[in-house]
Amino acid sequence: MHGLLIFFSCSLIIFFELVVFAVLTRLAFGVSEKIARAPLLDIFISLFTWVPWLSGWWLMGWKGFVAAIIAQLVFLHAFCLVHRTLRGKTGRTLTDAQGKILGPFRNQLCLMVQTPAVLVFVQVRLAEIFLYPPVAWLGKLPTYKSSEWVNLSRHKYDGLIGYDLLWCWYCDWMTGLWALGSEMLRNIESFWCPIQFRDERKNRNASTDFPDIAKWAPASGNMEDAVRAFEARYDGKRPNSWWGHPDRNKP
Repeated sequence: MHGLLIFFSCSLIIFFELVVFAVLTRLAFGVSEKIARAPLLDIFISLFTWVPWLSGWWLMGWKGFVAAIIAQLVFLHAFCLVHRTLRGKTGRTLTDAQGKILGPFRNQLCLMVQTPAVLVFVQVRLAEIFLYPPVAWLGKLPTYKSSEWVNLSRHKYDGLIGYDLLWCWYCDWMTGLWALGSEMLRNIESFWCPIQFRDERKNRNASTDFPDIAKWAPASGNMEDAVRAFEARYDGKRPNSWWGHPDRNKP
């Protein structure tokens, strides 16, 4: 009985947030582009990710935390089913195609297993907001406009309904913030430690996220090689960006 009370309390909190969101949606048409971009997007993402967890924990400890997650899963599926019913299915969907490959149950289970990764993405986003700015100021690194990276636009894609819409939103948000984090890390790594790894496989693997790795000091060299590579690319007259940053092409 006590567990049911926790569950319904968390459900009411999320339902209230949905009602507030629905009301705000009516006011959002004039500012929809701003709401779909950071920093306002960060607020809405928080309302449907960590805020219910924190509320559940604050109300009833770990039981409230678990109840909040269960309530989120219930509303997640409810939203997808209701949205699909209201919008109507006019053709094939990604969910249908994926279900043919994996099977409907396995496909949904796989998506559910991916969901906890939101914990990692929330932490990455917090680091981008609170940690990188002081590092960039102290280290004279390039700064970035979060709205150009962390935003949502896939809801405008024709035919996205139900599960397709929800998961494409998730990927839309996650991909943008992860790409921004990678860009920030490129600056940090290239400035503070431009030395290749002794493991060539690691160099090849890391080259996707660190394209300038081939220009770093060779692993077989010494500290003088690293210093020379550093001095060849940083003069203190421009932001200390990674070696392939667009600002290096400016006169």
